[in-house]
Amino acid sequence: MTDYRIAPSDSLQNVRYEIRGRLARRAHELQRQGYEIISLNIGNPGLFGFRTPETMRLAMIENLPEAEAYCHQKGIFPAREAVVMQQQARGVSGVSAEEVFIGNGVSELIDLVLRALLNEGDEVLVPSPDYPLWTAAVNLNRARAVHYPCRPEAGFLPDPAELESLITRRTRALVVINPNNPTGAVYPRATLEALARIAERHRLVVFSDEIYDQMVYAGAEFVPMATLVHDTLCATLSGLSKVYRACGYRVGWASFSGRTHGASEYFSALELLSSLRLCANVPGQWAVQTALGGHQSILELVAPGGRLCESRRAIIDMVASSRYLQLSPPMGAMYAFVGVDRQAVPQFDDQQFALELLEHRHVLVAPGVSFNVPYRNHFRITSLPDAATLREVFARMEQQLAEMAVRPDTAGAGRVVQAGDRFK
Repeated sequence: MTDYRIAPSDSLQNVRYEIRGRLARRAHELQRQGYEIISLNIGNPGLFGFRTPETMRLAMIENLPEAEAYCHQKGIFPAREAVVMQQQARGVSGVSAEEVFIGNGVSELIDLVLRALLNEGDEVLVPSPDYPLWTAAVNLNRARAVHYPCRPEAGFLPDPAELESLITRRTRALVVINPNNPTGAVYPRATLEALARIAERHRLVVFSDEIYDQMVYAGAEFVPMATLVHDTLCATLSGLSKVYRACGYRVGWASFSGRTHGASEYFSALELLSSLRLCANVPGQWAVQTALGGHQSILELVAPGGRLCESRRAIIDMVASSRYLQLSPPMGAMYAFVGVDRQAVPQFDDQQFALELLEHRHVLVAPGVSFNVPYRNHFRITSLPDAATLREVFARMEQQLAEMAVRPDTAGAGRVVQAGDRFK
């Protein structure tokens, strides 16, 4: 009998999403065996006790009779109009509901906006580190992600001149993630202005991922990219999942501004793709107008004394007291991209550390290489747990790093943790 094998598509060879990969599957196995895992690999507010505002839930419930049929492929008009009004209030001109597309979360829209634009061999400038779906979606759509460095020593901010040097005749778009996932960097206005001028000079489409737009700390200023981009097309992507703690609603939007008059064919392609999937989740769309026009409870969570602010402070304090860890303080979002001092732990490897931390200490983190960086001494955690839980997490990390620091080089990064190893 011949071997029977169903091979996956070759298009997946360069696609990674380790945030939900091998380590997450192992964590699930441990949980099924009865172990309590502190999962810090995903920014999922509902798992940490954050609730969607009640007004949004009520808006969805009250409109359920209107949510049983397919809606327009771009989304329901009240949701799109609410996005327009938010953009106008922020100083973005020239946007109407016709330039707004609602999707099943920003994740779906990332794929759609790239698929409507890219041809085989095209290039897209993507930050490194990045939210890995951007790189994956570029690869899936037959193009090449060109990563522009946002280095730890520069506070994870890009160098505009270095970024511009990476542009070729095949470059079609520039991705900006601000506030940034995974680093928590919030880009200064001057940096964003420089990126806007580069995109305009080279006629690049700007994709600005602003899903964490109101999550800023310690006086950091969030500047909407669409207020700065005028002479090329700019897409602002955001949604309900983070600021409004409604991940499961699966509602995001892409709002186009800037030089829209030359993009009619692109918009038609995007509408075609939107039509092929019929429409986005309708019940969740009825929460958009209430979310954007109602009380912004996120501001209380990120203010001094608010839970997210206090969790961020706990992370900064614990890193400062560590013998092994380093951190560029996150100024936005809900993550910290933590570095490990290679002099203190010479054989440190982010994937090995994440695996050992899970097996021995029952804490799940995302290795830095998951975010398309060339170095191996960082990992990402979410700041969603309360401060007490985070202090416990860092105590366990310190124990694991202390063990790794004294390990002989011959048993260092090459050692593979076995599934039978357990928390001690």
